Amino acid sequence: MKPVKIPSQRIASIDVVRGLVMLIMTIDHVRETFYLQHQVSDPMDAATTDPALFFSRLAAHFCAPMFVFLTGLSAWLYANPASGARSATGFLAKRGIFLILLEIVVINFAWTGTFTPQTVYLQVMWAIGLSMLALALLHRLPLMLLATVGAAIVFGHNALSGVSFAPDTWAASAWTILEQRGYLIQDPVRVRISYPLLAWIGVILLGYACGPLYARAMLPAQRRRWLVIAGVASLLLLAVLRTWNIYGETLPWAPHDTLLRSAMSWLNFTKYPPSLDFLLLTLGVGVLVLAWIERIDAGWVRVCAVFGGAPLFFYIAHLYLLLAAQRAAAFVLGVPRADIDHVWQVWLGSVLLAVLLYWPTRRFGQYKRDSGKAWVRYL
Repeated sequence: MKPVKIPSQRIASIDVVRGLVMLIMTIDHVRETFYLQHQVSDPMDAATTDPALFFSRLAAHFCAPMFVFLTGLSAWLYANPASGARSATGFLAKRGIFLILLEIVVINFAWTGTFTPQTVYLQVMWAIGLSMLALALLHRLPLMLLATVGAAIVFGHNALSGVSFAPDTWAASAWTILEQRGYLIQDPVRVRISYPLLAWIGVILLGYACGPLYARAMLPAQRRRWLVIAGVASLLLLAVLRTWNIYGETLPWAPHDTLLRSAMSWLNFTKYPPSLDFLLLTLGVGVLVLAWIERIDAGWVRVCAVFGGAPLFFYIAHLYLLLAAQRAAAFVLGVPRADIDHVWQVWLGSVLLAVLLYWPTRRFGQYKRDSGKAWVRYL
């Protein structure tokens, strides 16, 4: 088998980490397809949740923050090619609108299995799309200002957790979009905001502001040093804020009867919207992985790069494959919904999913790089 070729104009480690988080994401989607009888709350109940399920869900927490961060970083690379700077406004705006439409039309069907769902869920693609639209408006500002605004949003939005507005007002609708998970519309069809937007704008701005770390003039050792500093600083700050329940998470942790349950309580963060502690953990570890993986040359790294080179194709394909598998299993078993009984089966299912989609994703990634068709690059 020929080694996977990563285009020279792309930074390999970005594709690798993007592919890695996409693969981890499948664990949570297999869980939501075949293991939904064991629900988890947000944040989870550390006292009663099965540890295997808890840590499987915790692993999936890294996916959305790193994907949004890398989206911002990739946007900077687009705006600053080797040939000179160019505007990223159209690039971001068109792709942002495309992702929003994709969420409503294509991805909702993959989750609901019907063209007339009772509820339309606006999830991660909606959040990424709107974040890209926000970045399209803001990316021309000085990088230091973007970094400051991004950090202010990420660090400050937890202070807004107690804010609320009267129901059925414009302010309440705007707050539902920005910060308060809930229903935006109830009639004639329910529209639910699953991913409140505000914190994700902060994350994409931070990703864009970190783009110069991947400039051609930046020495790899210097880039890795800055990434390590950022990652370690994030985790140290998390340790202080979380250990003493100072700020950054609405649910305080507490010691439990076992060390494992205590650790679960400490690591139990809110995702919707992502708390500061949630983002310090996921982005802190994520940038450390970016620094580390840049020096790794192994087969599994090249496999991850395949999925990271065509992430949207893989995302859509794996959702529809899961839908088909659920329908087929339910038909064979003669039940309304097919379920699995153990967390290890969730992990096994995610591995099988990756194996089945490796070659289609690899072929599409190559086609995307070779094709001159503009629409192909959206995937």
